[in-house]
Amino acid sequence: MRLIKLTPSNTRGLAPFAGFGGRLAQTDIENQLDWLFGTALAGFAGPGCDGQFPVDLYEDKDNTYVRAELPGVTRDAIGVEVADGSLSIQATRKDKTGGEETTVSLSRQIAIPAEVQADKVSAAYENGILTVTLPRKEEAKPRKISVN
Repeated sequence: MRLIKLTPSNTRGLAPFAGFGGRLAQTDIENQLDWLFGTALAGFAGPGCDGQFPVDLYEDKDNTYVRAELPGVTRDAIGVEVADGSLSIQATRKDKTGGEETTVSLSRQIAIPAEVQADKVSAAYENGILTVTLPRKEEAKPRKISVN
């Protein structure tokens, strides 16, 4: 299995010009550090407070796998949909704090490779982990070719 790194889009913002010593745009290393610390510190705000949840992508020679952590969500409250080259996962759960019960909506949209067989996608949910299996088309699978 191979781990696929999922990175955010690399957008550059303009930093305010601070006289002669100022700069107009952040460097790549600054963007990466901002992303790293933003991701690392996002968990301190509480899980699922922004509606997103952690996702891992793996692949082998036959399939691509999407593994999502959805603790406290029932199987009936999960929706998985493949459309237009993207995988959409929606879930809802009820949180009880004190005497109040609130409903938290979670969603994530992931771009999937074009060589996925959309009609054969399957999903399994066990112990708070959703695993979506995206099988590759036969023509996209690597083949061993013998040399004569």
